[in-house]
Amino acid sequence: MSARKYFGTDGVRGIVGGETINAEFALRLGYAAGRVLARDAIGGGRPTVVIGKDTRISGYMLEAALEAGLSAAGVDVMLAGPIPTPAVAYLTRAWRLVAGIVISASHNPHYDNGIKFFSAAGTKLPDETESAIEAMLAEPVGCADSEGLGRARRINDAAGRYIEFCKSTFPNELDLQGLRVVVDAAHGAAYHIAPHVFRELGAEVTTIGCEPDGFNINEGVGATHPEALVAAVRAQGADLGIALDGDADRLQMVDGEGRLYNGDELLYAIVRDRAGSQPIGGVAGTLMTNFGFEKRMRDLGIPFERTQVGDRYVLEALRQRGWLFGGESSGHLLCLDRHTTGDGIVAALQVLAAMRHGGARLDELVADLRMYPQKMINVPLAPGVAWEAHEGLQAAARAVRDMLGERGRVLIRASGTEPKLRLMVEAEDEALAEDGVRRLAAVKLA
Repeated sequence: MSARKYFGTDGVRGIVGGETINAEFALRLGYAAGRVLARDAIGGGRPTVVIGKDTRISGYMLEAALEAGLSAAGVDVMLAGPIPTPAVAYLTRAWRLVAGIVISASHNPHYDNGIKFFSAAGTKLPDETESAIEAMLAEPVGCADSEGLGRARRINDAAGRYIEFCKSTFPNELDLQGLRVVVDAAHGAAYHIAPHVFRELGAEVTTIGCEPDGFNINEGVGATHPEALVAAVRAQGADLGIALDGDADRLQMVDGEGRLYNGDELLYAIVRDRAGSQPIGGVAGTLMTNFGFEKRMRDLGIPFERTQVGDRYVLEALRQRGWLFGGESSGHLLCLDRHTTGDGIVAALQVLAAMRHGGARLDELVADLRMYPQKMINVPLAPGVAWEAHEGLQAAARAVRDMLGERGRVLIRASGTEPKLRLMVEAEDEALAEDGVRRLAAVKLA
């Protein structure tokens, strides 16, 4: 597939007011997407999409522009307001729509934003559909005749519908009675949803990061700044803390002692619980998944596969192999027996179900998972340097791998955002990891 100009691994994203994240481009994108989606729609009736957004102030502008473009292309629009990214995936599928659109830049600051699409099945749009939309962007914006214009209507119960869906992923025979939980929604899309989910299942809930003002999304709170949740859990004497990011597809958790659990540990808790009641075909992680997780899967006889960094690639691997569980250390967790996409609230509920099933604390659920220390160094990478074929670097990597044997691993990859090479060594011993990464960093790449 040829390189695309606008669509990245997670839709179109950029700085507000930049080349793509502005009203003019959003209108063009809405029109182009509408033309493609209308052309590909199956069955009679006017094609319909749902638009959801997070709490960034720029969401108002982009929502209005997308709505105008879609309407001009003859597509009806349902406006769901601020709701999590996985809620749009759910509603698209539940309402039998041709697509869902999310206006969000996830864990980024308020001055960034993005536009991404879900298919009718509640999964990321196929590459060929995104490419067709890009091709349509080269055409001038037109307008259907008056009878052919799309209509728009605001959906007032979208949040309530999604709350009920999230609750349905938690076992009926269980509840959260007696559990004191702090919920941190990162001042993002789940601010008016996540607290209700856990409260309605019986937990005693207090909140932080649930007062968005259009500018404070992800600012010092949420899954990318879990220190705020750690402090709140300790201060309030809570049993557990749940942190989401701005669009609520990422999860971190904190126990009553203030210990933070990342995506690898939470995925392990879910997989161990499910393995007690159903076959686990395999689990997918990424290049950054901790080696201790991989080793523990091997001990349990569960196949494990690594993909490129990004939940999109984890999902592709799961679908290709018919597996159900995967995720990233950052907290994107996929439980395809519950949802079609990564969902922070749903993932938290699966961890809580594991705790209730075993009558165990979170630390007890992951007690037999030994996380290996990771040491990383970023080194400058001059333009044109073919690091993959660099004899000195490859020789050093082989030497470190030989030194580690089964006690760790080496990962070398170029940054996708800056001219640097990321050198990482994981080992069962921290000193061993530090020694390995120093050997790699000592190689002169110029």
